[in-house]
Amino acid sequence: MRTLNNRSRAAAAAAVLTVLSLTATACNDDDPKPNAAPPAASSASSGAAKPGIDLKDLQAQIAKMQDWSADDWEKFASQHGFSPETFKSVKDYWDLGKLQTAQGVKPKEANAAQAKTPTRAEVRFPAAIPAKPEKHPYSAGTAVVGKIFMQVSEKQWSECSGTVVADPKHPGKSNLVWTAAHCVHEGKGGNFFKKISFVPSYNRTGAASGGKKATFEQVAPYGMFAADAIRVTPTWTTEGGETGGPASQYDFALLHVHNEDGGGKSLEETVGGAVPVWFNAQPDTVPSLAAYGYPADAPFDGAELEHCDSAVKATVYAYDLSRPPMQSIGCTMTGGSSGGGWFAQRGGKPALIGNTSVGNSTSTMLASPTLTDTARKMYEAFADKLPK
Repeated sequence: MRTLNNRSRAAAAAAVLTVLSLTATACNDDDPKPNAAPPAASSASSGAAKPGIDLKDLQAQIAKMQDWSADDWEKFASQHGFSPETFKSVKDYWDLGKLQTAQGVKPKEANAAQAKTPTRAEVRFPAAIPAKPEKHPYSAGTAVVGKIFMQVSEKQWSECSGTVVADPKHPGKSNLVWTAAHCVHEGKGGNFFKKISFVPSYNRTGAASGGKKATFEQVAPYGMFAADAIRVTPTWTTEGGETGGPASQYDFALLHVHNEDGGGKSLEETVGGAVPVWFNAQPDTVPSLAAYGYPADAPFDGAELEHCDSAVKATVYAYDLSRPPMQSIGCTMTGGSSGGGWFAQRGGKPALIGNTSVGNSTSTMLASPTLTDTARKMYEAFADKLPK
């Protein structure tokens, strides 16, 4: 296998960053105690899904999830899904004060005790990569990255990060946002959060940087988009917990949003682009990548778009060997970066290959689930059932 020298690695990482930063992507088309995990295997269906799955025993259905049809995903969502709130209630809830005081949702603690492979003695995780702030004003290409806000209790609101992704059924007019499941749903025994909304290119001009006073319009230059439909996996809703574990290997979510101001333009048309999702991206085929997000816990304050540019391939580990593994990189981003997109070049353009799910207490690493065919089927089924 060909290896990259230091100069080549740096150039490769810079290429990923440059493409995301400078290209408007209109879409037309404490450490994990990790035995070495195998490369992520495709979870493609071996046969046609049977219609009308029985959801009474949801745990038993998780093993069959890779074979679900679009109707199966819709049935799960109708019985265990997100209930959208009225446009007015969401719009009236959010004000500048809440946006600026939202607490960053932390990546789940990696939880060394549960990691089955590889063992800590057998793997060396990448060294911490210092997060770097994106320069103001943010480029057109980074407008696809933004903040996700949610009400987690009556008197508490929080924030994550998310990415505008392409809609295969509505090319050029996507209203889809990719993030982490733990940013929208509490996990086992819990519910979806309330007032979930997306603000693309938060603080684009830097008006709110350094504690400066800014207007709502300055921190939300493209407006605010409320979630009206959400998809997560039954794995997350039945197993998701406070720390990293087998459920983290399915810690991803997809939102459909609408403009809270009632504008006729789609999210993609509003921000000028959307990125495709690269499913089944393997570390050996992704020599460099960049993780983006809005970290809010110290030493960050949530006002800046930050990124960690890894010039080495991700380190693989798993909690459950029967599931797609986690991929980890060195990164110093903190709470608030959860759900943020992981990007790599594909055909000279950026593509989303994952999202921030797991971190550690020392803020030296982040990990993402591998987006295999189960993620692809959820994504395609969601798009297929959206209004035409």
